[in-house]
Amino acid sequence: MLMNNFNDLIIKNDLIVKKYTLKGKALIIDTPKDKYVLKSGNNVKLFKYLYSKEFDSFPKVIDYNRENTIYEYIDDIKYDEEERALDLIKYIALLHKKTSYYKEITEFEYKKLYESLISKIDESFNYYNDLVNIIENKIYPSPSEYLLLRNISFVFSLIYYSKNKLNEFYEKYKNEKRKRVVTLHNNVDTSNLLKNDKTYLISWDKNTIGSPINDIINFYNKRALDFDFISLVTEYEKINPLTSLEKDLYLINISLVDKISFTKKEYEDTHNIRMFLDKVFKSNEILQFEEKEKSTNEE
Repeated sequence: MLMNNFNDLIIKNDLIVKKYTLKGKALIIDTPKDKYVLKSGNNVKLFKYLYSKEFDSFPKVIDYNRENTIYEYIDDIKYDEEERALDLIKYIALLHKKTSYYKEITEFEYKKLYESLISKIDESFNYYNDLVNIIENKIYPSPSEYLLLRNISFVFSLIYYSKNKLNEFYEKYKNEKRKRVVTLHNNVDTSNLLKNDKTYLISWDKNTIGSPINDIINFYNKRALDFDFISLVTEYEKINPLTSLEKDLYLINISLVDKISFTKKEYEDTHNIRMFLDKVFKSNEILQFEEKEKSTNEE
């Protein structure tokens, strides 16, 4: 059925399909001469824009119509995931640098952002405050509840930091009249970087325009426990330094705390809280590093 969606392009390009393989949202086809990747959607306009900005780290488009695209097949080499993450952040930084520009904003933009984030922060505080009261009133807390209770000070540390930092941010930038925006890949992950004789970013379907920190934060939220983000952001800034406004907003987002919920399956709950706390510790570590760096630079 999926094959039928690409029939027009396959016939137009005289492709004789020997085998096809479904991989995620892509259809990989083997022909007697070569391999190709077929995907729904059309990013040709984006790629032309990126090429005009001297950024060409994306697969070559073989042909396309309004609904679908045929791409060259990239034979990816396998190498260390830490190295791949480093390559990924460098190419994301280069993408942002090549496509950055400033746009005018309304006087209400940062007010709306402030109100949205402060509401989220207060909600997190109330949630964990109530949760602590419930657990402390139990005669026999479960192991997962005890694990959370024992480390709750780190959670509240992030919440207090995010609120203080956000208040400082709003007072400092509430009258800003413009902001820097870039082309965001918006699907940043090591699985979306391929490498052989050249490096390619793939899976551009979610691309959008926004603050450069969005790609960094989204990557952090997906892979915080897998990589050293202090090193990654340091490498990013060697190519595309964040403005003071962007750095503050990055730290605010790093310090936002998700709500942890209980499933009543103790093994699963303990595992989920352990992972949640590991991310909390990681965020605290990044904030301490960044604040220390800031103090050193100000001296």
